[in-house]
Formats: sequence, structure tokens, C-alpha cells
Amino acid sequence: MSEFEVSVQRLLTQVRHWEEPRWAAPAGARTRSDLVYGLVQRLAELGAEAEGQTVHQVPRLHDLVLPDQLRVVADDILAAEPSEDLLVRAAAAVDEVRRVL
Repeated sequence: MSEFEVSVQRLLTQVRHWEEPRWAAPAGARTRSDLVYGLVQRLAELGAEAEGQTVHQVPRLHDLVLPDQLRVVADDILAAEPSEDLLVRAAAAVDEVRRVL
């Protein structure tokens, strides 16, 4: 298991049981849900980079769906067989969000 996979699993373990009030709580200058949505978008951008595709905006769904969105974009990155550099950048993005949460 890569460092990226471990980081994603740790974050999912941390947040997947949260209810709406926890998602709405502050995390720095934003809410926790905004922070995790930003991570989902960043990982989608890295996934597009790994696949050589155009970046698209990830739909902003209900807060309780964020763990599922995170899992999907993380799996997309892994399926693209990314470079080690991209995996390092992706893991760093996940770890930064965990630090702020």
C-alpha cells in the first residue's frame, strides 16, 4: 500500500462517520466540508494530470457524500498508474487536510 493510499484511508476513517454539524464546523478559514471538497477537487485535478485528461469541476454534493467522492477520486488516481511524484503530491495534499481538520 502506497503512502497515498494510507493517507486516504486515515482521512476516510477520520471523517466517514461525521454528521452534518461536524462537517459545518470551522477548519481554519473555511468549514470542514469546504476543506474536504477542496481536497476532492485537487485530487481530481491530479487524477486528470495522471490520465493526461482535461480538468473538470467536481460536483459539489451534500456534505455526507464527501467521503464517497474522496474514495472515487483517490481510486481514479491509483487506476491511472501515476508517477511517484504525483503520488507524493497527492499524499501531501491529503495529509495537509488531515492536519487542519
